[in-house]
Amino acid sequence: MAVKDMRAATAGTDPEVACPIGPVVDIVFSRWTTPILWSLHAHGRQRFVELERRIARITPKVLTQRLRQLERDGLVVRTYHAEVPPRVEYEISELGRSLAPLFAHLAEWSAGNLEKVERSRHEYDADSA
Repeated sequence: MAVKDMRAATAGTDPEVACPIGPVVDIVFSRWTTPILWSLHAHGRQRFVELERRIARITPKVLTQRLRQLERDGLVVRTYHAEVPPRVEYEISELGRSLAPLFAHLAEWSAGNLEKVERSRHEYDADSA
């Protein structure tokens, strides 16, 4: 659908409903989701403690909540090993891996533009003062 057609189709619609990427942003860019997916993509299958170490500022409670949500969304696979002591491992699913190009584009954008964003913030703050 062309941009013009999309605008016509969504005219007068709630902006949250009209934005086709809104649900994806809610799923993928919730707090802590991106670092978890990035870590699982970059380092492969990991135990809870390994993820906790790699994402230093996340609390165990929040990590547990996010992993459960990611598992529910189909982006992470949880494997339980019935051993003594029990072992649980997490890995990114095929669906989660399909986000890699999106993350690559965002990393590229970040490398090329974060400095400009910081410069703009600095100028804005200086003008506001």
